[in-house]
Amino acid sequence: MSHRAVTGAGSRIEFTGSHGEPLAARLDVPEGTPRAYVLFAHCFTCSKESSAAARVARALTAHQLAVLRFDFTGLGDSGGDFGNTNFTSNIEDLIHAASYLRENFAAPALLVGHSLGGAAVLAAAGRLPEARAVATIGAPADPAHVTHLFHDARAEIERLGEAEVQLAGRRFRIRRQFLDDIASHPQAERIAKLRRPLLVLHSPNDEIVGVDNARLIFDSARHSKSFIAIDGADHLLSRRQDAEYVANQLAVWAERYVGDTATPSRGDQPREARGKGKGVGP
Repeated sequence: MSHRAVTGAGSRIEFTGSHGEPLAARLDVPEGTPRAYVLFAHCFTCSKESSAAARVARALTAHQLAVLRFDFTGLGDSGGDFGNTNFTSNIEDLIHAASYLRENFAAPALLVGHSLGGAAVLAAAGRLPEARAVATIGAPADPAHVTHLFHDARAEIERLGEAEVQLAGRRFRIRRQFLDDIASHPQAERIAKLRRPLLVLHSPNDEIVGVDNARLIFDSARHSKSFIAIDGADHLLSRRQDAEYVANQLAVWAERYVGDTATPSRGDQPREARGKGKGVGP
């Protein structure tokens, strides 16, 4: 993978993703030396600039945590065709993002995912040995849960191989390979084998991903595990106070597990990578 980095608070970053396309990212850093680095995965068809991603990331910097948030392939400012992506490619994009942090700053000590991004960090955690803890926000217990968002188009997708669907006011092309892929992941088994402290944050008022998903994730996980209800919040954490509440709860919980882990192994400044490197293996 080739990387290009710029230092500074809210700096823009670009690295190569799972499809070989450039992925756009943003690194939010605190004043002074970060205690640890956090990798944040956004919700389905969202972007790194969604209200939840941006507000949670910025609030975490107040707790001396640096946060890398990025656009999955085909979304936001990242390259690639969304129609060619699936849950597996989301996981691989996360692995590439973690590799970027490892090579240029320090490996992520905390993985945080919102909605389908929460399912993705649960799936990716087993391949990221430096990650000391995992947190999900409004995540589905089964990644295939997202298919209810385009239920009316499912028959057309299966019959014709693809269809355009409208999600959050935008049109996306969903292909049959997406359905096949997302149904193939053993998520409950992965959660049971997580072997990381887990924090499940979910709103009882969530109308997109019902709170029963939080119970299923919690029941599948082994200790240490914690649950925090985000009372009154919507799925997207549209209100600033809800996002800040989530960030504050995350930071307090993570303190026990993350500590001071941000000492880079390759110097204090990111390096400009040359040539084509390799991602973390399966």
